[in-house]
Amino acid sequence: MIIEPTLTQRLLSLWDHLGLGAAHVGAQVTVDITDLAAHFPERIAGLLLCEAPGIHPEPFAQVASRMTIVAGDHGMAAAVADRAHARLPGSSRVKLRDYDRPFWADSITDHRATIVSSFLDLPGEATVLDQPARQGTCAGITYRIEGRGPAIVLLPLFLAPSQWDAAIPELAQHFTVISLGGREVGGVALLEGRARSPSYAGMLYTMFDVIAPAAGESILDVGCGSGALLRLLSRRLGPGHPLSGIDLNPYLLREAAILAREDGLGQSITFREGNAERLPFADESIDHAYSVTVLEECDADLALRELWRVVKPGGKVGVIVRAIDILQIWNADLPEAIQRKIEVPPQLLGPKGVADKSLYRRMAAAGFKIATCFPAQAGFVGLTDSIGRYFEERMMSRLDPDEAAIWLKAAEAGRVDGTLFVTAPHHCVVGIKPSR
Repeated sequence: MIIEPTLTQRLLSLWDHLGLGAAHVGAQVTVDITDLAAHFPERIAGLLLCEAPGIHPEPFAQVASRMTIVAGDHGMAAAVADRAHARLPGSSRVKLRDYDRPFWADSITDHRATIVSSFLDLPGEATVLDQPARQGTCAGITYRIEGRGPAIVLLPLFLAPSQWDAAIPELAQHFTVISLGGREVGGVALLEGRARSPSYAGMLYTMFDVIAPAAGESILDVGCGSGALLRLLSRRLGPGHPLSGIDLNPYLLREAAILAREDGLGQSITFREGNAERLPFADESIDHAYSVTVLEECDADLALRELWRVVKPGGKVGVIVRAIDILQIWNADLPEAIQRKIEVPPQLLGPKGVADKSLYRRMAAAGFKIATCFPAQAGFVGLTDSIGRYFEERMMSRLDPDEAAIWLKAAEAGRVDGTLFVTAPHHCVVGIKPSR
């Protein structure tokens, strides 16, 4: 049996490969860096967390004095940052003025000057590198090097379309900037881990089976992200179906194409840049389409009208959104007060998005004949991979120290007997565009 290295082992291999004794680190997805900070704090010269969706403070205690937490001055990310800062004495808190954008926003582009300045102010001594620009792969992590000076390692942001790109030219005037990518880190790791959950895949397979494409019919994934769901679909359907995915995130599209090639599916799936609100396809040019956890983040009604426009008469459209109106389940032996505190899912919703049971009504209002409606709970067991730990750290950022200690004890007991899991509630619908 081959035992895959942990992400921390991969990062340490990368540090050693590049000759980094210590490096400044920029991140948003805290699970990428939690274990490195907890067990190898000497390898982190300074740490900047930007708009983190969840921060469990304790693992960062040893780097708190050289840690900066950047987030808006109000809203969900601000609350996460403020709670972590209060529990990490010595850390710095930088507030982005008049800022409350969702976690998929381009925060680096929106507040480039403040974030660059925050990197310049990081304490700690990073290894100074003087080498030409280059790129490569180490331990399954891709890297790109620009600039000269003290090293900064930039782990991918969650879903920001332009990632760190707006800040890199200026950072490269002062630092050696090392930008990371690949299936092991950032939002790609979370999307890939999500698709590996059997119950999450089961929810998707139910949707795929209702869509039931005939041989040769085309299928479009709107908001395909890392392409994980298209690869699931390709394996389920086999050859003979033209599959394509669009996304407005060029970083995720690049990663999706690489992952499809690595999995031997590069000839089966095509990717292109596109927006759910303005699909880059002619009227009635697609046989079937689906969209998973995208309509929360855009103008949902406009996106539904676009799906209606591009799908042929008789074609089916599946839509799945995260549900903010269904309780999530944390299966651990916890006091009732803590259970009540953590069972409400994060209220992640754009101003014109949909994340509740109104999805079904909106689908019908867009003109689709409803084939099926079903709420679903996708489960993540053990909470040991990236997506499970992401859910856990996001939840733990809402607990006080005493509550966190109770959770950790209960979670460990659940891991030992195999009963620890969290569910993620969703609303799912498949509609048919009536034939003329």
